[in-house]
Amino acid sequence: MDSEFEQITCDILRDPLFLETRSFVHHGGENSVYDHSLATAKVAFSLAHRFGLTDDQVRSVTRAALLHDFFGYDWHGDWFKGYLRQFSGWQRFRHMHAFVHGDIAADRAHAHFGLSQRQRDAIASHMFPLCFSVPRSTEAWIITLADKIVASREMTQAAGYYAVSFFRKFIPAAQE
Repeated sequence: MDSEFEQITCDILRDPLFLETRSFVHHGGENSVYDHSLATAKVAFSLAHRFGLTDDQVRSVTRAALLHDFFGYDWHGDWFKGYLRQFSGWQRFRHMHAFVHGDIAADRAHAHFGLSQRQRDAIASHMFPLCFSVPRSTEAWIITLADKIVASREMTQAAGYYAVSFFRKFIPAAQE
C-alpha cells in the first residue's frame, strides 16, 4: 500500500468499529463492506491526485471515501428488515438501505472520527442519483465517482460469480 495512503488511513483501518465492516456482505459474491470501502478510498485517493487537489483535499477525500459506507449494520439482516417494517408504501421505499445509508454513515463516521461538514456532506451524497442529496463539492463528486467505479466492478464480478454457480448446476464437470 502506498505510504501516503497508509498514513492518511491507518487510524481508521485499525479501528475496531471499522474492522467490523469485514463481516458485512456488500455487492454480492464474497465482497465485504470493508473491501469495498478500502477499494473506494484507493480510487478516490488516485482521482484526487490526478485532479490536482491540495494535500489537505486529498487527505479529506480519502478519509471520507474510506468511511462512505460506515453505516454499521448488516442491511441483509433481521435488524434492518425490522427497521423497514415500521414504514409502509412510499415511506418504506424511501427508507430502503440504498437511500438512507449515506446519511447514517455520515453521522456515525462524524461521531466516531470527527469529520468536517464537507466530508459529512460528501458521504451523505455518495449515492447520487439514488439519494435525495446532490454532491456539492469536488470531494463529494470524487467520492461518488470512485464509489460508482468500484461498485460497478464488484457487481460485474458478483454477476460472474453467480452465473458460474448457476451454470455449474446444469453443466456436468469435465471427465478426466
